[in-house]
Amino acid sequence: MSSSNAAEPERLMATIYISVGSNIEPDVHVRSARAALEASFGPAEASPVYRTEAVGFDGDDFLNLVLALHTDEAVETVDAELDRIERDNGRDHAAPRFAPRTLDLDLLLYDELVMDEDGLRLPRKEIMKYAFVLKPLADLAPDMRHPVDGRCYAELLRELDLGSQRCEAIAFDW
Repeated sequence: MSSSNAAEPERLMATIYISVGSNIEPDVHVRSARAALEASFGPAEASPVYRTEAVGFDGDDFLNLVLALHTDEAVETVDAELDRIERDNGRDHAAPRFAPRTLDLDLLLYDELVMDEDGLRLPRKEIMKYAFVLKPLADLAPDMRHPVDGRCYAELLRELDLGSQRCEAIAFDW
């Protein structure tokens, strides 16, 4: 995805964390998402894959994980690429927010950037709400600190009341 333009200043590589979820043919779409993200941004580091129950609606279980990647692309470009990959995997963006989906890709973190504009909020508030986001993020970056809260992700996982959210690690063959 990188392009070189002499007039554009060189960007430093940012570490991005992307939440991946699917409950429609999840094995297929999770693998497809990782392949597409690696094609766009290079090699990914993956958390364990977790089986979680649908939140906000009755539906099949989800497979969820977090991927860490590196990019020199602007945050808006990364977000647009996630939308493209979702569409390529059959995601219907007109469907209700809480509904089954082929693929859900959420940009959780872009380095330590804090922003809330044009529909893009970083860090994603879901980090502090859902076990299926926080648990795999804490697996990948246990000592990294939340850019607003200041606590590290391992500490957040220990301290936040995530209720009875089922989030079980599963064996997943990439």
